[in-house]
Formats: sequence, structure tokens, C-alpha cells
Amino acid sequence: MAGASHDSGYYFAEQFSFQNIEDVGYCGIQNRPNSNGESIVHAVFSSFQNGTTTSDANCHDGADGGPGVSCAVEINGDYRDTYNLAIENVPGSTTWTGTVINTATGAQTRVGSWTLPSGAGGIESSYSGFVEYYRGTQPCSKLPKTEATFYNPVSKTPGAGNGVVGEPYEYGDCVGKVDFSTTQVPDGYEIKVGF
Repeated sequence: MAGASHDSGYYFAEQFSFQNIEDVGYCGIQNRPNSNGESIVHAVFSSFQNGTTTSDANCHDGADGGPGVSCAVEINGDYRDTYNLAIENVPGSTTWTGTVINTATGAQTRVGSWTLPSGAGGIESSYSGFVEYYRGTQPCSKLPKTEATFYNPVSKTPGAGNGVVGEPYEYGDCVGKVDFSTTQVPDGYEIKVGF
């Protein structure tokens, strides 16, 4: 999120679904105001599935006002660095752990973990991501400028293969009004939006 302001407001996220259950999970990062002169990266790992449980200190019940569990952690990190969000299953269970990884420094920070209802399977092969300005509605012409790059998802699971990020597109009330653009880069897309 090299082009993001050091302020709150944007969520750069990927959604993923699981076999045998109805609702999705999210993982992503958000910009935050600096603290003590340091850039802050807010990482999020959420399940929207009713019946998800957690005992993790970084997590709480509920996701965006509905059922599920949300986990979050704040780390010091340069916005020019690339951050990977690793989602890993605890073998033999329906428990999943989210970790944010700064690929420039190698630093890994656990975001949190939660357990899906019995019978939940693995992560499905395709879903979607988004760039969301979550600080409420405002005139389209006042949307703060931001920039981020989404890279293709990868998997260490034997036989699972790697994913592909499709070309991003606009949706909602401000289509065509917020200077939205995308540029294909190796293994992903750069997104720019706002003023």
C-alpha cells in the first residue's frame, strides 16, 4: 500500500470461502495514523460464519456487526514493503490461523486464530478481493487518494496450485467518478483511486 496515506480509512482485503459452509473469511491490511514517528500497518483476519469460535487474545466475537469472529493486530511497517497474509489450517481440525508477513524484513506476526463449525472443509479455489473506504459516504469527488498492489495468491498445499488475481473493477455509487485505474504488474495488479 505504498500510495496509501498514513491515516485511517482504507481496507485492502481478500475474501475466501470454505468448502461445506455458507459464509466467507476476510484477510487484509489497513492504513493507520503514525505512532511515535513510525508507520502503522493494521492487519485483519475475520470469519463471517455463524458458529465460529475463538479463545485468541487478538480476536473477538462478531464480524462487521454480524456473526463470526474478527482478529486484528497492529505492527510497525513501511508502507513501501509488500505484506503477505498467510492463512493456515491447524492439521486435523477446522481451526485457521492468520499471519501477516513483511516480505522485505521477513518479520512474521500472528494476527489471530479461529475455529469454524464442525464439517467445514478447506479453502475454495476462487473468490474476490476489494479496496474499501470504510469511513462513511461522502461526495465521490472527496474520496481520499490511495494506491495498493494485489498479488496472485499462492498455496503450499500439495496439488492445490496457485491463484490468479483477475483485473480489478469499480462498483458502487461512484463508478466513473473517483479516478479509478489499474495497471497489470508481474503477478498481480496495481490499483489507484481517489484524489
